[in-house]
Amino acid sequence: QVRLVESGGGLVQAGESLRLACVVLDGAIFRISRLAWHRQAPGKQREMVADITGGDIPNYTDSVKGRFTISRDNAKNTVYLQMNRLKPEDTAIYYCHVPLVDYWGQGIQVTVSS
Repeated sequence: QVRLVESGGGLVQAGESLRLACVVLDGAIFRISRLAWHRQAPGKQREMVADITGGDIPNYTDSVKGRFTISRDNAKNTVYLQMNRLKPEDTAIYYCHVPLVDYWGQGIQVTVSS
């Protein structure tokens, strides 16, 4: 069963921006759950880059603080990750995650060239 649908990845140059979106198909789960974005770069462990509580409290890993913004739109059951001033080290597959039910998105590629 498809639970999450991600979009918005692509290939950009360093310094540019992308916005990822993740639609959570179960609205009830969306509204009560913390939501997260993870990424996995080649040869690296998967890491959480940002999450947001149901009360809109965000959290970021240090490497993206000040550059990335996580937000949620409860009317659209969508969580976003706005990624600004992208760096080559941001290159990874990005995954939406709903920890409460351990739902994962399909993954979307973000590639940042030097």
